[in-house]
Amino acid sequence: MKSKIKKGFSVTVLSVFLTVFAMPVAQAQCPMCKMSAESNLENGGTEGRGLNGGILYMLAMPYLLVGTLGYIWWRNRRKNEDGPA
Repeated sequence: MKSKIKKGFSVTVLSVFLTVFAMPVAQAQCPMCKMSAESNLENGGTEGRGLNGGILYMLAMPYLLVGTLGYIWWRNRRKNEDGPA
């Protein structure tokens, strides 16, 4: 049991570490997208709708993943509580 906890903690620490060091690269792209969308809108394009759709898609994915994992956890926990008596 302790090895599972240590492994989970290690994975969490590694994920946080990689996320923190990947942030500057991800933040550098925002001004480029903004400039591209502004120039497209000035020329009468509709690129902004596509960007908004992409942002909503990326925003929804973490919630769907966490919700799915939460449901699976809840269902398995409920099965264990209702187990053989």
